[in-house]
Amino acid sequence: MPVPEEDDTLLNTPDPDPLHLSYYAVSDVGRVRKDNQDSGYAGPWLLAVCDGVGGAARGDIASSTAVGELTQLDAAPTAGDLLTRVSDGLHEAHESIAKQVDLDPALSGTSTTATVALFDGHRIALGHIGDSRAYLYRAGELSQITTDHTFVQSLIDEGRITEEEARIHPHRNLILKALDGLHEVEPDLFAIALAPGDRVFLCSDGACGVLEDARMASILATGSPEFAAIEMVRASLDAGSSDNVTCVVADVLTGEEAAADTTLAGLEPMTVGAAAEPKLRMPRGLFRGHRSGDTGELEPIDAEIPEGIDYAIVDDPPVDPEAYRYAPQAPRRFTWLRRVMALAVIVGLLWVAFASAYWWTQQQYYVGEEDGQVVVYRGIDGIPGLSSVYRTTDLAVDDLPEAARSDLDAGIAADDYEDAVSIVQNLAEQMMPPERADQ
Repeated sequence: MPVPEEDDTLLNTPDPDPLHLSYYAVSDVGRVRKDNQDSGYAGPWLLAVCDGVGGAARGDIASSTAVGELTQLDAAPTAGDLLTRVSDGLHEAHESIAKQVDLDPALSGTSTTATVALFDGHRIALGHIGDSRAYLYRAGELSQITTDHTFVQSLIDEGRITEEEARIHPHRNLILKALDGLHEVEPDLFAIALAPGDRVFLCSDGACGVLEDARMASILATGSPEFAAIEMVRASLDAGSSDNVTCVVADVLTGEEAAADTTLAGLEPMTVGAAAEPKLRMPRGLFRGHRSGDTGELEPIDAEIPEGIDYAIVDDPPVDPEAYRYAPQAPRRFTWLRRVMALAVIVGLLWVAFASAYWWTQQQYYVGEEDGQVVVYRGIDGIPGLSSVYRTTDLAVDDLPEAARSDLDAGIAADDYEDAVSIVQNLAEQMMPPERADQ
């Protein structure tokens, strides 16, 4: 079914009766992963799913941070462009992730997908980046209304592979866009008019990556939003999903239907997944103690002369003016302070120079190999301490042609991260079977 278009007739109707959402969200860690890096949210005005990426770099921090920012959009519509609000929300999430990385450099490399639907009573404005998805179930037919930002999706768009082949493609998890606090945010933004009886479905790739459209449509065809969301997670796990699974389902109701729905009156916004238990990450050394250990607040103690001991006051001996003339002079007041300040300035300048040089190295990228896999490095090739793995792909080096392996051994320089992604895509295409490469 084609993606529904904006219904101008509905939007131009004078004071149309507002619609309402009945919603449910659920997230499951799955049967393979140790922790849940997905985050989801469902409220009367906002639906969102974020799938964290990063492994050791804590994708759960990225997804929960993004959802924490996006929940501020869950408010009754006001004057202003709906798409602008969604775009601003995604940029705020992007900036918040950047601040988290600044506080803890160990988070460098973390990122998250984001699929957001903002409701105004008549339509939803969607913002999308990554490979989480949004669907619309209408009149018995299911439509995917977002497009994945993945390598395999680019192959589908070029007619190189089919949707069915994409589900089992070895590089199906290679994401080309995400919120990472580093690269420019370029989400897809569009709006869709809703109608009573519509059902909106958002999910992470733990669900849509294993379930076919027909299976999802059959689940969305029956039951309440709660039933559909939970059943979608169960079906995904039974289908062999090895990822976290997050599903958000919302029904579009008329005012009369909403008033008759006894469960809607007490329905509270739902936060699920990693965002439901935010991980506090404090900057190291934030608490340093009162006055940094200074005991200057103690009152001075007056020394008392013990009884029985006599003290004699002795006049200083006369000073020889000539000896005084050549005697070492006492240092001038505050000389030590001036020296410390001068040293601090020098150290500060050296630190600025070092930090600037290090920052420049961290804007450099190249493609190489690590433990038999193709990886994207950040830093300067061959300089210990200034190069680290930034992204690990699922491309096996042994599957590449000999020429490509030789290039990887020497390191393939990239102009920037986007260029590095293009290099990885080119390597992946070299692995394609001959019959596919000729298509």
